[in-house]
Amino acid sequence: MLEEQIKKLIIEKYGSVRQFALKIDVPGTTVSTILQRGIDNSNVGNVIKICKALNLSIDSLVENKKLVNNTVQIPVLSTIKSSIPIDKQPDIIEYIEIPKQWTLKNKQFYALKINDDSMMPKYNKNDIVIFEQIEDMSVTNNKDCAVMINDETTFKKVLLNENGIVLVPYNIDSYETKIYSKKEIKNTPIKIIGVAREKRTKI
Repeated sequence: MLEEQIKKLIIEKYGSVRQFALKIDVPGTTVSTILQRGIDNSNVGNVIKICKALNLSIDSLVENKKLVNNTVQIPVLSTIKSSIPIDKQPDIIEYIEIPKQWTLKNKQFYALKINDDSMMPKYNKNDIVIFEQIEDMSVTNNKDCAVMINDETTFKKVLLNENGIVLVPYNIDSYETKIYSKKEIKNTPIKIIGVAREKRTKI
């Protein structure tokens, strides 16, 4: 069985599954589960980590080609630096898969790990939110968006009006609503860099 061969290789190189899991920063229980139920039924990002650590081609491991052919990998970021392409951002935490169909018509996606409680109760700390990259600000009205203010990224509900933009937290008891004029949008600058499309919560 392929998974048994992978486990044997892990033991030979790292001594144990536990030590290997620590090396690739994946929980030991997750690695054990992958080896038990098969890589074709497992998270693509974790499979890629295993492949890289063992210097193996993912094509040589994946028996069910749907795992590769029907999904694509996107980065999960802790923060976003302006003027740096998403796939070259320095603060990539991990990679997750999304349906390849989402990327039709050259649509691009990335994810952010929520690090505060400003959007509670809809989004909680440590939730992973997937964003579609957007250049047309006019389509973001009344949407939950990633917004770049100077070189800082914030996640808020966006309201557009004839005077400018309003950034609204869901946790209104602890966070203030921010209002920016059209002049401030241009001079600060303020740019919407993504519209939330999906939330993933880890239990």
